[in-house]
Amino acid sequence: MTKIAIVTGASRPGSVNKSVAEWVLAQVDGRTDAEFELVNIADFNLPLLDEGYPAMYQNYQNDHTKAWSAKISEFDGYIFVAHEYNHTAGPVLVNALSYLNAEFNNKAAGFVSYGSMGGVRAVEHLRGALSELQIAHVQRTVMFSLFTDFENFSDFKPTEQSAGTLAPMVDQLTIWARAMESVRDEQLAVTSV
Repeated sequence: MTKIAIVTGASRPGSVNKSVAEWVLAQVDGRTDAEFELVNIADFNLPLLDEGYPAMYQNYQNDHTKAWSAKISEFDGYIFVAHEYNHTAGPVLVNALSYLNAEFNNKAAGFVSYGSMGGVRAVEHLRGALSELQIAHVQRTVMFSLFTDFENFSDFKPTEQSAGTLAPMVDQLTIWARAMESVRDEQLAVTSV
């Protein structure tokens, strides 16, 4: 069964990020085309990147990196819950992505973003980073506005129109995640020769 992680993108106290991720998990409950799991970056206590070797070598020295690597390796695809911060992606998510490399290669990702402009700039910046990690990112994107999808900028209450964009993104993501499994299998066959 295809496994997709719903990855939080913030750890700041009071952040609405986890509630958005939990909403996503509730919305995909009952789907039969993939298994979904919430992965909370905050649970891994990743400090500012503190590994001595580039991630591509997978020569991890720290237990938090090894735990993060093991968890991310379990999945075929990812839904990144990204907020826009200073016109880019939040630093916690960018830092977490920087810890790893091969664990993400030839997998698929989709985005659920939020911010004053729906988090669009965060997603566009993440697309570049994910391309470098060899993650195929789907075109369909879910974007929530702080002005219309959050009550008092803190209680997540998505409009019907915004909420309706999730299923098409997940549909596309599950297809891509399954397709990338064959890419990984073919790459494994080539490298093992």
